[in-house]
Amino acid sequence: MTLPLSAALTDLLAYYGPLASERAEVAGGVALHTPGVNVLGLNAAFLPGAAPERLREAATWQRSRGHPPLVAVPGRARGTGEEIASLRCGVYRADSSPSPFTAEQVSRLHLPRWAAVLAEAHGTPEWGSALARHLARSLEGRRDYALMLAYAGSEAVGALLWQAAGAGGRAHLWGTLDPAVDGALLNGAATLGEFLLASVPPTSPISVVEGEEIGFFLMNEDGNP
Repeated sequence: MTLPLSAALTDLLAYYGPLASERAEVAGGVALHTPGVNVLGLNAAFLPGAAPERLREAATWQRSRGHPPLVAVPGRARGTGEEIASLRCGVYRADSSPSPFTAEQVSRLHLPRWAAVLAEAHGTPEWGSALARHLARSLEGRRDYALMLAYAGSEAVGALLWQAAGAGGRAHLWGTLDPAVDGALLNGAATLGEFLLASVPPTSPISVVEGEEIGFFLMNEDGNP
């Protein structure tokens, strides 16, 4: 039985769930798995808390299927395992300050370029082609997702995948080649709806309000926290 997840985890799951290859209820939460794609949100068990028995159950389930024992939990629980990433999830408020960068929505014909920019922004350029192929399949027929690119002149320097969420939208899969581009990219996404829910890494100069921290942890080999 799935237990209530925090607001941020629920939002992340609503965003990544439709894009994942596999989904299952695990340890009171929901596990996503997407072979051949290195996006954390597509390969984690989203759990309602970091209780040791829950973490062990999720990690055991994932390992039994050959999946990485990766969990996403509220906060940055110490002793949970190796922290792979942390995100601050909340409402992004657009900044009206002038920017030398531009951002625009692009068609899915730009998906290979979009994926290449995103993969490079996260330091894994070799994953760009695989990500483009996966999203080409998972986004087919879906009108609730949109691709955005940010530019410095004619050079693409940022990529973002926007998802409609009622009157607003979500932006949890994005990256830039320069932190100075972050604001322009999210500002562009914010124009697509009345509000924007976003997740921001600690290294970004961008902040969100009404936020909650989410940690992604790789469990130890023995399954213990």
